[in-house]
Amino acid sequence: MITQVQILEWLQLFASVIEHQKEELTELDAAIGDADHGINMNRGLKKVRALMPSLREQEISSIFKTVSMTLISHVGGVSGPLYGAWFLMASSATTGKAELTATDMLKLLQAGLQGVIDRGKTQLGDKTMVDVLGPAVKAFEQAISEGKETVAALRLAVTAAEEGLQQTVKMLAKKGRASYLGEKSIGHPDPGGTSAYWMLRSLLEVLEVSRF
Repeated sequence: MITQVQILEWLQLFASVIEHQKEELTELDAAIGDADHGINMNRGLKKVRALMPSLREQEISSIFKTVSMTLISHVGGVSGPLYGAWFLMASSATTGKAELTATDMLKLLQAGLQGVIDRGKTQLGDKTMVDVLGPAVKAFEQAISEGKETVAALRLAVTAAEEGLQQTVKMLAKKGRASYLGEKSIGHPDPGGTSAYWMLRSLLEVLEVSRF
């Protein structure tokens, strides 16, 4: 079971990781975007961290909704709406849940992915965060169908996310500012995909520590 406390620890860690990675994310975005992804994500997640005292009083679904609204309000560019969509759909998928089972987590990941697809009007192969989240969801679903528990399934999902991120290096961007570069967008990992990878990896790290 994934608890409300673990969800908060995940958000704290994700915010901390992005703060440490913000310069790298911005450099990645400078190559094919507006050079602001790291700055924007760090700003939004700092706002989330500032809300932690009030979030501790909320249920899981409400936490996700608050995170969604905060990121939409404080993260610029396309990342705010996309991450906002991910967390908003996560909120809908976890309504009434005090703890999350492996099946609940699968529904959350599936809903979040669909939210990003719908909001960004994107698909696999467009060189976006979908190319990271999509393989992760597929791997998690496969692992759960084979009877693996949540942490083991998420470990496989994070591996798939990392592989998906590496695949974006070879892709021609078809969405966002990077698409304006044409062939020049090839050879660089997608910045949004990179932060999405860190989001999933942060959750895994929290759950691995909590097992002991």
